[in-house]
Amino acid sequence: MRWVQMFLSLLVGATLLASCETGQLTQQSQSDYDALEGRVVEEYHLGSGDQIRIIVFGEEELSGEFVVDGSGFISLPLIGEVMARGKTIREFQRSMEAALREGYLNDPRVSAEVLNFRPFYILGEVEESGEYPYSDGLTVLNAVATAGGFTYRANTRFVFIKRSGAANEVQYPLTATTPVQPGDTIRIAERFF
Repeated sequence: MRWVQMFLSLLVGATLLASCETGQLTQQSQSDYDALEGRVVEEYHLGSGDQIRIIVFGEEELSGEFVVDGSGFISLPLIGEVMARGKTIREFQRSMEAALREGYLNDPRVSAEVLNFRPFYILGEVEESGEYPYSDGLTVLNAVATAGGFTYRANTRFVFIKRSGAANEVQYPLTATTPVQPGDTIRIAERFF
C-alpha cells in the first residue's frame, strides 16, 4: 500500500513539473515556433557557402558553378562581383540579367539553381556533433539521425536553434516537423532527470 502512495506521489509530481515546463515553453516561444513553421513555405534565400549553377543562355563562357563567398558575393566573368546573400534565386537571376544588360549583352537570359546548400551544425547530446550537408526538407529529427542519434542524456522534448545570421538561439518544441534551415546551429540539451 505504501509503495502505491509513493508511486502516485511521484507520478503527480512529474506531471506537475512537466506541465510547468511545457507552459513556460509555450509562453516563451510559441510565436517564434509559429514563425519557424512559416519559414517552411518561404522561398529560400541565398547565403555564404551555397554552391550555385548559373547558365547564361548562348554564353557558355559565362556559365558555370559558383560559390557564394563569405561576404555574400559571387565573382562572375565580365561583370565581376554580384551580391547573392539574402536574395532568392529569382531575385539573383534578375540582378544578373540587369548587370549583363549594362553594356555586355543585349537580351541576357539567366537560369540559376542551388546545387549544394550551406551546411548545418549540430552539437550537444548527439553521438557525433559536427557540420553536416543540408538537404531540402530537413527536420531536427533527421539532423539528429545524421549525427548518429541522441545520447542517453538527451532532452528529447525541446531543441535550441540558432538561425544563420541571428544573434541568439531560440528554444522550440522538438517535434517530427521542426524544420532546419541551411546554416542553422542545432543544440540538443541535456535532460536533468
